[in-house]
Amino acid sequence: MNASTNDHYAEAIISGDRATLARAITLIESRRADHRQQAHQLVQHLLPYTGKAIRIGVTGSPGVGKSTTIDALGSYLTAKGHKVAVLAVDPSSTRTGGSILGDKTRMARLAADDKAFIRPSPSSGTLGGVAAKTRETMLLCEAAGYDVILVETVGIGQSETTVAGMTDFFLVLMLPGAGDELQGIKKGVVELADMIAVNKADGDNIKRAQQAAAEYRAALHILKPASDGWSPPVITYSALTGDGLAAIWQSICDYRQSAESAGAFAEKRRAQQVTWMWSMLEERLLAKLRADPALKTRLPQIEKQVAAGKLSAVLAVEEIASAMGL
Repeated sequence: MNASTNDHYAEAIISGDRATLARAITLIESRRADHRQQAHQLVQHLLPYTGKAIRIGVTGSPGVGKSTTIDALGSYLTAKGHKVAVLAVDPSSTRTGGSILGDKTRMARLAADDKAFIRPSPSSGTLGGVAAKTRETMLLCEAAGYDVILVETVGIGQSETTVAGMTDFFLVLMLPGAGDELQGIKKGVVELADMIAVNKADGDNIKRAQQAAAEYRAALHILKPASDGWSPPVITYSALTGDGLAAIWQSICDYRQSAESAGAFAEKRRAQQVTWMWSMLEERLLAKLRADPALKTRLPQIEKQVAAGKLSAVLAVEEIASAMGL
């Protein structure tokens, strides 16, 4: 991509051309060095047009209804005049590295909405790769005029922490039956929450959902809030009927207003940018280390010696660092 092509891509994205946006994201996701370089230049070019959206991370255990909730909330927001981008971080096929969940089929209304853009992202087995690609994709979507970015986690491992570290507001979805679930949920995930929303508060489930919400409120009282000056609300809602969606959005708006007034909103983003820089540098250095010709044959031997207890980890690191001239 030469400079003029890059300019064309940038102009088309700023004008809201979805096809060009999709092609640009494919460049970001490519493993080819020339594509990555082109993507980096494009992101840099578009940087002045980014930063105006609210970035919302959405997580929850399997079966909680993440995609159904995003479909319902996204449709509610587009009906109010917002442009919504959904970046769904899927687990990857270990054989092909492809996205296997098929989020568009689970977000039928949004998939057909011209004010919405859905992009399932294959993780290719590395959360670090997801973080970098999703962050850059988020910036492209903002440049294209999407003012609400929803990032859905896979709900396993470190994905929640990764997504919480790249968004403004972290929404944790729960199911009724908190008494049983409180023992099993990860305390760390609840500590990341800027809000807990209990789904399936409809029909015979309403009382159970309200009871669950009360128990989560009690649990939050003994935990330090994820964001200073903000007490995470706990509400009930139904992705099926749409009840409670307005309350979820209002809480997100209240949070943004409160954080912006205190200067915490911009400060959080600045800190995230610096963290992103260091994580990308670490990835680059690790990739260089693994590709180093002098170390490529030596590393497996060092690993075996460490595993067998014949070489201490400290001396192994010294040997590797010395070979790299560090």
